[in-house]
Amino acid sequence: METSVTGLTFRDATDADVDELVALIESAYRGESSRAGWTTEADILDGQRTDPEGVLEVVKSPDSRLLTAERDGRIVACCQLEHRGDHAYFGMFAVSPTLQGGGFGKAVLAEAERQARERWGAAQMRMTVISVREDLIAWYERRGYRRTGKTTPFPYGDERFGIPRRDDLRFELLVKDLA
Repeated sequence: METSVTGLTFRDATDADVDELVALIESAYRGESSRAGWTTEADILDGQRTDPEGVLEVVKSPDSRLLTAERDGRIVACCQLEHRGDHAYFGMFAVSPTLQGGGFGKAVLAEAERQARERWGAAQMRMTVISVREDLIAWYERRGYRRTGKTTPFPYGDERFGIPRRDDLRFELLVKDLA
């Protein structure tokens, strides 16, 4: 299903999109290219953010979708939505670094919330954010998410999630009621 918001066209990712999506996600979070935007994790993590296998797993999972946002025929943003009973999980969120700050992230998040509510009847959206990412957490709080204080350890030693540059990383659960 395609819908259009703020010049973006939304659709579910396919196998053919995997390489483009990996490049987008990596550019938004890792390395020098990520510094063009404000969502970079380059100061806290080296290594990869994801890989083709991880993206393909989301695309293929029956309970998960990788929502893409296209502009002028190019994927410029994406996010994972996973149906988990009464709630949906939001992750793998990326906006092209050169477009960050232009309202695209807000539009993608709003579309993800709408689809989780309408397609799955999800009463709540949940996500985990690295707890030291205060600016990012504040961005989500301005969009109605609240901190729960519930944390899970960062998977130190599993390079699929990156190579930490500090030893105090953990994930914090953020939630928003959708009803």
